[in-house]
Amino acid sequence: MSAHLPWRQGRGGSAGSLPDPRVPEAWESPTGETAPWDTWRTHRALQQPTYPDPHALSEVTADLRRRPPLVFAGEVDDLRADLGAAGRGEAFVLMGGDCAETFAESTADHLRLKIQTLLQMAVVLTYGASLPVVKIGRIAGQYAKPRSADVETRDGVTLPVYRGDAVNSFAFTKESRIPDPHRLMEMYQHSASSLNLIRAFTKGGYADLRLVHHWNRGFTQNPAYSRYESLAEEIHRAVKFMEAAGADFDSLREVDLYSAHEALLLEYESAMTRIDSRTGRPYDTSGHLLWIGERTRQLDGAHVELLSRVLNPIGVKLGPTTTPEDVIALIDRLNPEGEPGRLTFITRMGASRIRQALPRLLEAAKADGRPVTWTTDPMHGNTITSSTGYKTRDFATIMDEVSGFFEAHAEVGTIPGGIHIELTGDDVTEVMGGSEQIDEAGLERRYETLVDPRLNHQQSLEMAFQVAGLLR
Repeated sequence: MSAHLPWRQGRGGSAGSLPDPRVPEAWESPTGETAPWDTWRTHRALQQPTYPDPHALSEVTADLRRRPPLVFAGEVDDLRADLGAAGRGEAFVLMGGDCAETFAESTADHLRLKIQTLLQMAVVLTYGASLPVVKIGRIAGQYAKPRSADVETRDGVTLPVYRGDAVNSFAFTKESRIPDPHRLMEMYQHSASSLNLIRAFTKGGYADLRLVHHWNRGFTQNPAYSRYESLAEEIHRAVKFMEAAGADFDSLREVDLYSAHEALLLEYESAMTRIDSRTGRPYDTSGHLLWIGERTRQLDGAHVELLSRVLNPIGVKLGPTTTPEDVIALIDRLNPEGEPGRLTFITRMGASRIRQALPRLLEAAKADGRPVTWTTDPMHGNTITSSTGYKTRDFATIMDEVSGFFEAHAEVGTIPGGIHIELTGDDVTEVMGGSEQIDEAGLERRYETLVDPRLNHQQSLEMAFQVAGLLR
């Protein structure tokens, strides 16, 4: 198995091996010119905070450029290959995590529960659909969010909107809402410690497939958990049989977990871009996969420009207004040579529109011929406000969009490559429905998100079982 975290080799590495020798290095110019990827500065940059102290921003980004990379070039290349396999139908992508990570919740317990949820979902998908699962966490970097407005007004007071802990604080005070560039360094430090903890869980025996029963301990029993326990028992019997037959289980001891986030804050992403010491080409070392949001995917925009210059796998969110011409133009800008696994489209259409909006995009990409990995984000197009005032989503509607995604691919004859969801390992009550039948009144029990509502642990497992059925 390959290793996809910064302390391990690329494909062919083994436990305890030295770090990947392809350590991306900071770019320095003897003549003082800007880095080759800083062409984004001449393009329009949307959704960027306005820092009151440009000098402080320059000091922080200069410090970031001297910091070690968070991921290595070889790991990024491994993910690109895995995503290429998903685009061919040889694997399936599971990407999940918080809507927006917070510094306060970058703790061992919160990370463990998120990782555990992803692992359980991956087991369900792998065993139920007989496909390898490419596991990607919205973890260790998802600290900023685009917003629909620059300001927020409460009781006649107007302040800058909360843009995530990487920018400002959620507290509604003038001081808290001022964008602070020093938070970029906090984001780097929290991302580094999160990746370190991910290593302990995924490479230290916790994720051993022979321990699938242990991953469910401590959760209240309900239909989703009972179904998982039955599946775990099947896996346990299969593993015991293979053990008796003398099978080698080294590959079951560890799992690969990539990190991903929206590359929203351009100063941070630019500062974290390094030159691969072997090939001389640039990689954004803030994460393995980076995506461009629906609000920032303008062809002549700064986000597309910056990510067109790095070798990471790139995701692009596509909403219901996306045209076939947009799809081809994005391929031209971000994957002109048609490299498998380089470009992933993440559709976020809404359940009521996906069956009409998606097929023509699939047809355009299919006719173009350059490989694309298609995944669905069934969360963002289905956000509603409850009568009690909570921003929420309905589980049945979310699953309807997932079904529509699969139906559209079946209609066109293309490959449904994965799902991209917002989830938490905690038993929050932010999304209505599911086997717990959370209703509007139930949202009040544990509504904890600061931005968008997330699937809780049991709803995530329910989704995995239903998606496994669609993959069969």
